[in-house]
Amino acid sequence: MLVADDQDIVRTGLVMILDAQPGITVVGEAADGQEAVALARTLRPDVCLLDIRMPEVDGIEATRQLAGPDVTHPLPVVVITTFDLDEYVYGALKAGARGFLLKDAGPELLTQAIHAAARGDALIAPNITARLLAAFAKSHRSPRLPQPVEPLTAREKEVLLAVARGSTNGEIADQLYISLSTVKAHIAALMRKLDARNRVEIAMWAYEAGRITT
Repeated sequence: MLVADDQDIVRTGLVMILDAQPGITVVGEAADGQEAVALARTLRPDVCLLDIRMPEVDGIEATRQLAGPDVTHPLPVVVITTFDLDEYVYGALKAGARGFLLKDAGPELLTQAIHAAARGDALIAPNITARLLAAFAKSHRSPRLPQPVEPLTAREKEVLLAVARGSTNGEIADQLYISLSTVKAHIAALMRKLDARNRVEIAMWAYEAGRITT
């Protein structure tokens, strides 16, 4: 994976934490967004961990260049930031980030987020991401609420709300008494019907459409 942060001490700490985790190897470090994009395109890491506030190119633009809707072969991006009310978080998620963490999240949550992004999932922590998604979606909500390409089934609506609240596939399976493969099938259907690229965009759609407010 690639780690990008303009603060040397923070970047060094993140690299040390991640390199110590099973199944994670840091293959590149960058001190700004421009360097991060160049390295990521060369190294093609499984996951990019980007700070939001960086010189040259900030984390939002770097995310857009690596994971945006116009990118042919997008890379998984997780955004990390200092403030839990950072106004740029919503922009980063819209740019294609699969999730975000606070810098004081701790090794366990950081590791979970990296592994989730690597397997095509996303970490949406109920006490952080879901709250921010709700706040930013409310402030950015347009008068005309988005509608699905096709009507959602009753079960898909249940899965939609669970994803928006931050539940993992396993948790959704337990909550709804269905198999893990069925959960994955419902999420794939939601992505198609909502024109979403990942779980984060499914959650954002739920908030923007007014399907969930807490």
